[in-house]
Amino acid sequence: MRPGPPCAAPAGPRAASARGTAPTAPLVTVSYVLGELTEADRAAVVDTALAATGDDPGAAIVVTEPGTPEGYARVLAARDRLLAAGLHVAAPCPHDGRCPIEPGRDWCHFSARVARSSLHRQVKGGSLPYEDEKFAYVAATRAAPERVPTRILRRPQIRKGQVLLDLCEPDETLRRATVTKRQGSLYRAARDIDWGDAWPPAEEAEEAGGGTEE
Repeated sequence: MRPGPPCAAPAGPRAASARGTAPTAPLVTVSYVLGELTEADRAAVVDTALAATGDDPGAAIVVTEPGTPEGYARVLAARDRLLAAGLHVAAPCPHDGRCPIEPGRDWCHFSARVARSSLHRQVKGGSLPYEDEKFAYVAATRAAPERVPTRILRRPQIRKGQVLLDLCEPDETLRRATVTKRQGSLYRAARDIDWGDAWPPAEEAEEAGGGTEE
């Protein structure tokens, strides 16, 4: 079997230094790289990622950094550069506008549980077979994406008879929604929803409002 074209091309410092020579790919990832670079080199890496997508109208670029305020700031700068180049934000934001989170007070990040090998546990001095990795990211596409209704920005707070959801809205605002037991299937969906998911789930989108505002 002949190998097919690459489905993803990493864009890093070496790629930036050889701008224009990297092979094109429909998906380009820039992962945990920008924090090692100067501001000028960060911009060059993002530009290299843009060049590596070629003219593919279905191309996408994903930039991921540690889920710290500094990592979020680097992702935000990359997001601005991708938008200026004509791309659209596919995730996590449900819009192409400014981030509604006030700098210095909070930051957009998510969490994923990843498995630890025995060697990993030894190196980090941990005992659990997993760890929760915090990360910030932006996924951008050349074509306008299908938008999610809203994005859950924090771990849902499950309380007696209700679930509290912190949401990023398509009108560039933040909203706290309360989903109560009286809302039936929507409440059951809220109890199972996770940090970073779209809200409401597609099968529950008919429910008005997705919860009451606090």
